[in-house]
Amino acid sequence: MAKKALITGITGQDGSYLAEFLLDKGYEVHGIVRRVALEDPAHRTWRINHIREKLKLHSASLESYSSVFNVVEKIQPDECYHLAAQSFVSYSFEDEFSTMNTNINGTHSILSALKERAPKCRFYFAGSSEMFGVAPQSPQNEATPLFPRSSYGISKLAGFHLTRNYREAYKMFACNGILFNHESPRRGFEFVTRKITDTVAKIKMGQATELRLGNLEAKRDWGFAGDYVTAMWFMLQQKTPDDFVIATGETHTVREFLEISFGHVDLDWQKYVKKDEQFFRPAEIYELKGDFAKARRVLNWKPTVSFKELVHRMVDHDLARHQKQAA
Repeated sequence: MAKKALITGITGQDGSYLAEFLLDKGYEVHGIVRRVALEDPAHRTWRINHIREKLKLHSASLESYSSVFNVVEKIQPDECYHLAAQSFVSYSFEDEFSTMNTNINGTHSILSALKERAPKCRFYFAGSSEMFGVAPQSPQNEATPLFPRSSYGISKLAGFHLTRNYREAYKMFACNGILFNHESPRRGFEFVTRKITDTVAKIKMGQATELRLGNLEAKRDWGFAGDYVTAMWFMLQQKTPDDFVIATGETHTVREFLEISFGHVDLDWQKYVKKDEQFFRPAEIYELKGDFAKARRVLNWKPTVSFKELVHRMVDHDLARHQKQAA
């Protein structure tokens, strides 16, 4: 009998890659989605439309405990991957209350429902490197103190501690993945990496003339989302639950991302990029770099896609998309 997996955030970047991965493993894959997503598949479920017939989607809101409870009771999942969150950091500064409510209460609802109706289910929480904030050391690992600098980071830290608390207090198999930045051609257009590659494609096609960005010197540890979802699965296959940093161990600046993106289509980024104060964070984090030694040792996991290859994939995808639309 096939294992049953429940994914929150299945329509997002990570959720779509994870759904594909689990289907290939022979899982019966369920996903929690908002009703509006089911009513507008062209815009809200585009990342999973190619596998839509293989999935079992359930309409529910993570902010409604009763709806989450009913889904968990109906499915009785073997594994639950909690990926759903308000995850755009800049937006979290604009609407702190919504970010905190969605991210903290949603996590609490899932954990509580599993404890009551599927206590044997293995649980994965999508933590974030944003929890480190201004870290006192670099690179950061599982023992690094956490000092988040945004309501998003704070909300993820609360979910991280909720997950550990349910593991320790109720003996649930609950793991935290502390994932550093991970990108792909399925990244949302509001994120700086996708904003860059999409605009590069538009400029190359003659559809745009400039790109406005904030801090070009911010450093991030960028990996490929497809690699990172395999780490999530590995965590839930272990004998005992634990927490893991998932990263590449390399940092690159936004400036480097620009250089590779524009260079891939033979353009000079300096001719098109303009700094814009509105895109600077109120509380900036200048460098995040992950130490994934524990994941490599325990999970036998390591990234397979280089930074340069990742950027090239994203630019190629956006260029092909705009060429198709223009045809």
